[in-house]
Amino acid sequence: MSEMRLHDPAGNRLYLNAEERAAFLAATRRQPARDRTLCEALHWTGCRPSELLEITPARVDLSGGTIAIRSLKKRRDTSGQQKIVFRSVPVPAEFIDTLTTAHGIREAQRSRRKSATPIWDLSRVRVWQIVKRVMIEAGIPDAPHRSPKGLRHGFGVHATVQGVPLHMLQRWLGHAQLSTTAIYADAVGKEEQHIAARMWG
Repeated sequence: MSEMRLHDPAGNRLYLNAEERAAFLAATRRQPARDRTLCEALHWTGCRPSELLEITPARVDLSGGTIAIRSLKKRRDTSGQQKIVFRSVPVPAEFIDTLTTAHGIREAQRSRRKSATPIWDLSRVRVWQIVKRVMIEAGIPDAPHRSPKGLRHGFGVHATVQGVPLHMLQRWLGHAQLSTTAIYADAVGKEEQHIAARMWG
């Protein structure tokens, strides 16, 4: 398994910074409902596109304000069998409202069949294309971080800058090891300045 990094071998950033995340979110709000909710779900949960495509209405907790996401990285239990691991990620109430309105979540939850049907019936390639297009509209430079992975890394860096404990971020991102999550403590540039400012008081 390759080591997770925040920069490529040429030193290019692999995560969206705070300004780019804000620009991406603003651009999502100009999209049709399906594309908007898809992009906002990636933004607010930090999940992988493959994990996004498994989200069903049943996994949206309307009163609790969370989305249950199945971690799709391969994990094994002590007997070598693949483990099924879900994580609940809190999201803003405004996003829950948008998701509910756009996809009829409340109504879908009343039907066993509809509640188990994925919200976004798309391929991973199509998700990648939608995210890339919205990032271009948001003015994010043509660089390695202009991708769904850059959005996920941006979520991790943002959470770290905001003081989210690493063990909590580990759970939200579905990392098996805390050492993987700790990469976000290596945030640089303006993000690192914000972290340092808390130390300076």
